[in-house]
Amino acid sequence: MIALAVFRLAAYVRSHRVFQALLMLLAILAILHSNRAPEGHEATVLTDSAALIIPILAWAARSLLDTEPDQQRLMSATSVGGRGRESSAGILAALTACAAFSALTLAWGLLLGLSATPSRGVLVAAVVLHGLAALAGTALGALTSRVILPSPALSIMALVFGFLAMLILSASPLYWLTVPVTVWMRAANANLLLDQFPELAAVSLIWCLIGLTAYAWLRRTRP
Repeated sequence: MIALAVFRLAAYVRSHRVFQALLMLLAILAILHSNRAPEGHEATVLTDSAALIIPILAWAARSLLDTEPDQQRLMSATSVGGRGRESSAGILAALTACAAFSALTLAWGLLLGLSATPSRGVLVAAVVLHGLAALAGTALGALTSRVILPSPALSIMALVFGFLAMLILSASPLYWLTVPVTVWMRAANANLLLDQFPELAAVSLIWCLIGLTAYAWLRRTRP
């Protein structure tokens, strides 16, 4: 399974699809960190970057999972011992790519986006939120990949509207029904991120795991 995940990552890079997400990410980061944030706004800047990169990470995950042709995916399932191991290898590869992009985002923010060093608590929260962003992007990208939504138009629309629904729902009192990215940003802007962090991290992790579980369940009926 690990070998298949590495193979898919290599195919993603060799196909140059990796540059689609990378260029979008670099453009967003250049705009977001065009000026260093003043001292005291470290949590706001780092939280905003974690929230705003989710659709780009979802695009990366979707693109990676769609790199392999359908017939090759069937062959891969046979070679690794079943559809479950094949889909797990795909998720592992997609999560690895999203984690790499998320790490780049965090490093850029820390090195080029801040005027002061964040506190240990803010830094830990930022690392966790960027990790959750990678999980959320992987889940959204997987659920809109070709094996789930064969139509490219429907797939792209589902990805975009999925993230918009995440933003809108998390801005409402029903924020706990999705990954509460809007609440992340609101709490950071109000200097309440560390106080609300345990609840927000738990809700976010649960919904990321639900999304990945839904993908695994849907893959049981799809080749």
